[in-house]
Amino acid sequence: MRIHRSGEDYLEAILMIRNKKGNVRSLDIAEYLGVTKPSVSNAVKVLRNGGMIEMDSTKRITLTQTGEEIAQRMLERHLLLTKLLESIGVSPETAEDDACKIEHDLSAETFDRLKEHLSK
Repeated sequence: MRIHRSGEDYLEAILMIRNKKGNVRSLDIAEYLGVTKPSVSNAVKVLRNGGMIEMDSTKRITLTQTGEEIAQRMLERHLLLTKLLESIGVSPETAEDDACKIEHDLSAETFDRLKEHLSK
């Protein structure tokens, strides 16, 4: 299944919330992303149907293995790109915003070369 940019954002948000709070609920995602609860409900449905998240009887959201892999990949890209942009003088706020935009469209090859370059 092809995941869209918004789905990647939701998975990354779930990972970040889980890392910070332990448990993730729809309201947490809405607050984190600054979106409405109906938007989260729709995204959760799509991600569940795609096998990327699961929701238990208490409405707690967890990432499946596939969802975890995508979320980790997006977070790694986000952190590296933010660091790169800040290192060339971009303000932290702008670097954060721009990294979020770039992380979705950057090829794996380019990301790998950036990662290698920054590790030198």
